[in-house]
Amino acid sequence: MAAGYALLACLATALALALRDGAPWMYPDPWLGLTPLVGTLASALSGIILATILVATTRFAVGRFAWARRLHGELRPVAKDLSVGQILILAGLSSLGEEILFRGLLTPVIGVLGSGVLFGLLHQMRGPSRWVWTTWATAVGLILGAIFAATGSLLGPLLAHAIVNAVNLGYLRDHDPGNDPEQNLA
Repeated sequence: MAAGYALLACLATALALALRDGAPWMYPDPWLGLTPLVGTLASALSGIILATILVATTRFAVGRFAWARRLHGELRPVAKDLSVGQILILAGLSSLGEEILFRGLLTPVIGVLGSGVLFGLLHQMRGPSRWVWTTWATAVGLILGAIFAATGSLLGPLLAHAIVNAVNLGYLRDHDPGNDPEQNLA
């Protein structure tokens, strides 16, 4: 899976460099008109804040809602046998590949809304929770696209995506809500 994401990153970068004016890690006309340094710092800070909110929201939802526990259970097989190193590699390469493709290549071409919706739709999975997961991925894709378009830097979306993937893959691997006595009482 990691090799596929590495290939996606290379392909998306090549396409973006060939089809776009400018590098895929820079938005061509940022909404906020910040200097490149300030835009990069604002992007990084926004990405870290977003990652913190998304990780906390995941924990809250799994602890409180049956639909979130069901989604967690359906996604858990992907992560249950991963080592810490595998989680870090997968989180890094998946965020790199997806962010260069959806934000770096597609956002300047089809906009924040188009790339966010496409990001969500391509996160389809089998099972009853498919639309919950697609809706969640769409919302996150819209926010990541807005950070990129507002600040002009892809650093924040990359950081947010990598942090969320790494922390949540570890949570999927290590936490089985079906075996939590407190949640079984809810």
